Amino acid sequence: MNVEQARFNMIEQQIRPWEVLDPQVLDLLFVVKRENFTPPACAALAFADMEIPIGHGQVMLAPKIEAKLLQELAPKKTDKALEIGTGSGYMTALLAARASFVVSIEIDPELAELARQNLAASGCANVRVETGDGARGWVQNAPYDLIVLSGAVSQIPSEIQAQLAVGGRLAAIVGEAPAMTAQLVTCTAPGAYDTVQLFETVVPPLQGFAAASRFRF
Repeated sequence: MNVEQARFNMIEQQIRPWEVLDPQVLDLLFVVKRENFTPPACAALAFADMEIPIGHGQVMLAPKIEAKLLQELAPKKTDKALEIGTGSGYMTALLAARASFVVSIEIDPELAELARQNLAASGCANVRVETGDGARGWVQNAPYDLIVLSGAVSQIPSEIQAQLAVGGRLAAIVGEAPAMTAQLVTCTAPGAYDTVQLFETVVPPLQGFAAASRFRF
């Protein structure tokens, strides 16, 4: 496989058609090597328009999903970011390349260690991967300018939303299959939030987050 041609094709055939046109995001997809975060057994699928299993019941999200969320978050070099659901560390690395510092929470200890190794090998020095349950965020380093949930949740926990700084943005995929919507939440003032619906999709749920309660009659 010609890796650079495959990367170019991913950007031109998958990501641009999804209206990811921010040149900084597109350039970043060339710089952060997705294949370095893909399990060796799935190397041939590193640039495919699909979720890639990374073990422990978790996946790398499709490239266009990650790129679209990154564009909507619009990270700045002054931003402190929180990611919940590190996985293999690819989205973490994308955030780290644009933000000041990233705290990423991974509930599975083996995946957390894998992400640390991948990020260190890629030269990401402004990241800390914590092993823990991020279902209520990570208050130790709050408030955050950026928060991204790297998987689906039935609803955004209020405890996580409250950890946004004023002007901060939170990206999450909300709902239950087959009806999920990516949302961007902006903290407009202390305790005040504006939510924009971005696009419809279906992705696996984040581990550790409770499903929405269902009423039975």
